[in-house]
Amino acid sequence: MRVPVLEPVPTSFRTWAHRLHDEAPNRVGELDHWAEILDGPDPRIGRRPLDPRLDTAATLRSLRRTLPPAKAEPLLAAVPAAFHGRVNDVLLAGLALAVTHWRRRRGARGTSVLLDLEGHGRAEIFPDVDLSRTVGWFTTIHPVRLDPGLTSWSDERAAAQAIKKVKEQLRALPDPLGYGMLRHLAPETAQKLAELPRPQIVFNYLGRVAVTGGDWNLVPTEIGGYDPGMPVAHVLEVNVTTHDRPDGPHLEAVWSWPEGVLDEAEVAELAETWFEALAGLAEHGAGGHTPSDLLVDLDQEEIDRIQAAWEKR
Repeated sequence: MRVPVLEPVPTSFRTWAHRLHDEAPNRVGELDHWAEILDGPDPRIGRRPLDPRLDTAATLRSLRRTLPPAKAEPLLAAVPAAFHGRVNDVLLAGLALAVTHWRRRRGARGTSVLLDLEGHGRAEIFPDVDLSRTVGWFTTIHPVRLDPGLTSWSDERAAAQAIKKVKEQLRALPDPLGYGMLRHLAPETAQKLAELPRPQIVFNYLGRVAVTGGDWNLVPTEIGGYDPGMPVAHVLEVNVTTHDRPDGPHLEAVWSWPEGVLDEAEVAELAETWFEALAGLAEHGAGGHTPSDLLVDLDQEEIDRIQAAWEKR
């Protein structure tokens, strides 16, 4: 019987933490960008602000909604490809449209939506760091302000504009790790960011996972190790996963909120509005380039004009 020998861990979690701490002062130049994102309108989406004494993990309620393959497949492949973008560009454009529409039904104005985006956090920002064999939780969370410009998704112009605007707003963000460094590891910037508003919604697209009928399978989203007394950080948390099943991809969204701040009917309405917006983007999103795709300095209006002329030639 041979004793297994594991490969050495190139970078320990402790080393990674120290490297981030040392890097934080180098990110001070990003402060204004993050502050501008946070310091703007963000109409309340719940009945009241979060209360850390009341709104704990034990009070969380959840709602699950799933798009079947026929509706999910275009959002995961054809539409992002048509706009030379990523899945998140489309999902977040739809979410920004849905939240704006949902708020307007409740008397709010404006089209910008402030979100926290959650990511895996295993970024390759140091050339000599390898996290491939490091065990640990490397989550990143950073704010983004998305403005699709319109509240409609029912025609080609509106759908294309929403995706293009959101795509460019996401591309304009600094390195997501920079926000966490400035918020928690750099004393000269931590207090300034702490005084600014916090996003009420957090969104996390967890990617695609294969679901099989064997002994090994995906752990359900709701299973976790939360302390029941831990205060909730967001009014609404949206975790999205694509489950690749034998009949195709199923796009599943789990919406979570603290009881008493929202109710299930309100969250269900927003969840359905998001799916409606995504369906509109899939139906009308014909595609096109945006400024970040090009090596020449052209704005979106110039790009659209050139593309229209090319299609009419």
